Amino acid sequence: MLAPVDLPLSALASRRRLADRAGDLALSGLAAAAGVGSVVLVGLIVWKVVDGARLSIGHFGLPFVWHEVWDPNRDVYGALDLIYGTSITSAVALLFAAPISVAIGLYLSELAPRGVRGAVGSLVEMLAAVPSVVVGLWGILVLGPFVQQDLEPVLGSVLGWTPFFRGPHHTGGLLPAMIVLTIMIVPISASVCRELFLAVPTELKEGAIGLGLTRWEMVRGVVLPYTRGGVVAAILLGLGRALGEAIAVTQVIGSAQGINVSFFALGDTLASRIASQYQGALTHLAVSSLVYLALILLVLTLAVNLAAQVIVKRFEVRHGH
Repeated sequence: MLAPVDLPLSALASRRRLADRAGDLALSGLAAAAGVGSVVLVGLIVWKVVDGARLSIGHFGLPFVWHEVWDPNRDVYGALDLIYGTSITSAVALLFAAPISVAIGLYLSELAPRGVRGAVGSLVEMLAAVPSVVVGLWGILVLGPFVQQDLEPVLGSVLGWTPFFRGPHHTGGLLPAMIVLTIMIVPISASVCRELFLAVPTELKEGAIGLGLTRWEMVRGVVLPYTRGGVVAAILLGLGRALGEAIAVTQVIGSAQGINVSFFALGDTLASRIASQYQGALTHLAVSSLVYLALILLVLTLAVNLAAQVIVKRFEVRHGH
């Protein structure tokens, strides 16, 4: 066999065809256009939302955020109870969804038999593809009666000494909304966590096992620290989904006004109020106030995404990546 001939870089470059160079330029231009286009699209969305909310911003100003009254009959609007409803339902849903998602990811990547991983993983991902309206309909037909007749009485009898589990029982309310949001967060976060755990180098895990660590000690000392930043980002990604969910929450939360500490009470969220009242808004100020709610929701979502990026960067710097 002939020995390979080492050509200088200049000679290799000169031998490249014109089509190859054109392809490189086209790829570079296409990638740059996609990046710039995404930034422009986000800018246009923000501009349109701000423009739509301008009337309400000029009329109510920043106090719109901490005023509670929402009265279309008098054209008086405030977002405080909606911000509370959005925050409490998303926070509690995330509190339950985060450990469940991590547990599912660990089971599918470390513990499940090989024949089970594919089937269970596909079912988890399929759950993420279920339309929101179907989840909401299930919440009305199945979850609501179960919560009213079984879950809330049990929680009230056991935890009724706290202000969170008191009051009359409903088929809708904050508690069903929390459960629905948990169901919608788990598939997204669990799928990302599973991919993160599978990306841990095998030699690190085998080395830990070889040193005498148990499976749990290996997970706690190697897998979780190695993927900590990505896991936090995955959980916050699920939080972003919960903050913006409208249809399923609208179907089960009850669309009531007021700030209630009890999880048994009816409530509402930013996204749910927009979805339920935008089509029926009768005045320009009402429409603008609903868009103002969308602006607040947009700010919250961007803040969550920014926090996820900051956390990931901090873990990357700390681990020297």
